[in-house]
Amino acid sequence: MVSSGLPRVVRWRGTGAGLPRLVRLRVAGVQGGAPGRERAGEVCGDAPGRESAGEGCGDAPGRELTRGVYGDVPRREPVRDGYEGILRRHAVREAAARTYARALPIVPVRARGLTVEGADGRRYLDCASGGGALALGHNHPVVLEAIRGVLDSGAPLHAYDLATPVRDAFVTELLRTLPPELADHARVRFCGPAGTDAVEAALQLVRAATGRTEILAFAGGQQGVTTVARQASGDASGIRGGSLPTPQGYVSPPDTDGACGGEPGSLWAEFALDAPKSGLPKPAGVLLEPVRGNGGVIPAPDDRMRRIRHTTATDSIPLIVDETETGVGRTGAFWAVQHSGVIPDVMVLSNAIGGSLPLSVIVHRDDLDVRQPDAHACEFRANQLVMATGTATLTYVRENDLAGRAADIGARMLGQLRRLVGEFACVGACGDEG
Repeated sequence: MVSSGLPRVVRWRGTGAGLPRLVRLRVAGVQGGAPGRERAGEVCGDAPGRESAGEGCGDAPGRELTRGVYGDVPRREPVRDGYEGILRRHAVREAAARTYARALPIVPVRARGLTVEGADGRRYLDCASGGGALALGHNHPVVLEAIRGVLDSGAPLHAYDLATPVRDAFVTELLRTLPPELADHARVRFCGPAGTDAVEAALQLVRAATGRTEILAFAGGQQGVTTVARQASGDASGIRGGSLPTPQGYVSPPDTDGACGGEPGSLWAEFALDAPKSGLPKPAGVLLEPVRGNGGVIPAPDDRMRRIRHTTATDSIPLIVDETETGVGRTGAFWAVQHSGVIPDVMVLSNAIGGSLPLSVIVHRDDLDVRQPDAHACEFRANQLVMATGTATLTYVRENDLAGRAADIGARMLGQLRRLVGEFACVGACGDEG
């Protein structure tokens, strides 16, 4: 990504399941290094005395530009002064809730596409992609152009939920990407910046619309970090005082991966919904992820999705699909639910729809729109910048069929990975659509 040539040596940085990893590049013939000179320090200056030799990330005579997917960009001197102090102050001043920073002791100062440059001059490949928030990578030109357009126009950055041209363009583009069966009868509700807030808004919506309180969700999902969202994920560990194995109001059927593809969970859910003596009250809604993200990147089989949709539709139970981590082309379709052809009643959308900036919305059937004004309100229900970057990102992905490109690349990768299943006993299985 950073220049011509392929990596000769890759060093993985980062530890811990579920945490992002950054790949440190050491590339032959990149940025001043001649082919065959892969000695430590020649690219990113990590050998003693080689930090400013011009062979790493600093400027070398005659090598002022770096060629990449975004065109030629100027090379800059590393910002080395004080970066270790920044790390120390970060560790002392900020709360223990820090997660990624514990595994990745770097200070990012510049980024383009997949490449992140730290203050120490080292360059990394970002394999996390912001947890799905960076659909086009870091600082894509169309995203930067959208930001500059709003700033140069003099438009208010904060406009509550007032109608603005930027807001209208975002909603128009968002509805254009959705299945027509939902988009033609949909309402869009802007929530707080994080996807977990949209999950809570969706649960409040179906409870108000049905007059019921129970939510049926699948264990092993990850619907957010707030108390309500964690309960819906079947996580009682974060609830102190009076919590039950299955938190009251949030029934989480078991789910499994492997060859059965979640069959026990599906059968349990159908029994709970259909059997009059199941012991469970009729829920206000069923919440699921088309691909279980933080729970193991496990796609739900299409037939399972269709069966759950049939059951919920028959019993007039709203189906909520959480596309926070799966939307905007990541699975080979614009929305992961489109693989099964299921039309949900409510869609939870976040991460990539903001074009790298924080945004979350729910899209739901118009007949569920029974909540009063100010219900689930906050001052930051989107802003002009994020709606502009969101519109630019959704449009670019749709017009350039990046979902189709993801499907093609995914199919090639899947074919190679499936060969490993037969060659290595330690490889149990490989999934798709993830």
